[in-house]
Amino acid sequence: MSIKKLNKTDMTASRSTSLFNEDPLEFTVDETQSGQRLDKYVTDSLEEGTASRTLVQEWIRSGSIMVDGRPVKANHKVSVEETVTVVIPEPEQAVIDPQDIPLEIAYEDSDVIVINKPRGMVVHPAPGHYSGTLVNALIFHCTDLSGINGVLRPGIVHRIDKDTSGLIMAAKNDLAHASLAAQLKEHTVTRKYIALVHGKVPHEHGTIDAPIGRDPQDRKLFTVIERGSKRAVTHFAVLERLGEDFTLLELQLETGRTHQIRVHLKYIGYPLAGDPMYGRNKTIGLKGQALHAAVLGFKHPRSGEYLEFNAPIPADMEHELMILRQR
Repeated sequence: MSIKKLNKTDMTASRSTSLFNEDPLEFTVDETQSGQRLDKYVTDSLEEGTASRTLVQEWIRSGSIMVDGRPVKANHKVSVEETVTVVIPEPEQAVIDPQDIPLEIAYEDSDVIVINKPRGMVVHPAPGHYSGTLVNALIFHCTDLSGINGVLRPGIVHRIDKDTSGLIMAAKNDLAHASLAAQLKEHTVTRKYIALVHGKVPHEHGTIDAPIGRDPQDRKLFTVIERGSKRAVTHFAVLERLGEDFTLLELQLETGRTHQIRVHLKYIGYPLAGDPMYGRNKTIGLKGQALHAAVLGFKHPRSGEYLEFNAPIPADMEHELMILRQR
């Protein structure tokens, strides 16, 4: 497959040419969905990666989403047989500043770009982080990005946390975005992580199958919980035991819930080292969790060819491992 080198430009997020200005999408509420908030119902009903819940709430406020032909609020509880119509609006021109931030590019062509994201970089703009993000860098580097995920997340199909390093893919057009999002939804994307955890994991390998939802005690966190949760599955294998206090794991995501690895490791009693939200008091030198997205594989959205990329453990994490091995 040839790789096309694109010129840098000051263009902002692209205008979609395939999903916008079409007939409204229609969904009919069934018994299993009755009682859900409208914003959650729509987010879950749309193809994964189409829009965040925050973006859906904006659409509801603007009147782009109706229930039985009438405007309602985001907290409206949907009922059986109600018809929800969604008109996906054209993305406005992004006001995000393109920034000439160096990117470590693992792969790039006219449809997709794969980046090895450093620890500490936020993926997309959000309150408190409107510059220095991966999106700021991407809109400087790329001539075009998919507009499906809104003006603040052009091209972003999935994300990894700010202090997680490693591989992330972005779409350059709507065809690519739809294909990659569908692969994520079907759990056919290969995503393997390297993690340093507290404790000596006794099993050589295993699977964590535990549903994840918002923590009712702290809405900023996620936890293993039955009510209001989604199925989450993480497979793990021991790579190295570092004395009695730490274990190096390889983890493979079957699903991709927010903070899934961090929540699952805490749940089984082996929290990520350096994790400020789900871990223990700071015990290593890293700023943030010792988690690295090492392998990313997917079918190319245009050719169908399977592509897989590897990113080595970053130097700061490798340094911490060297210290632990010398204890």
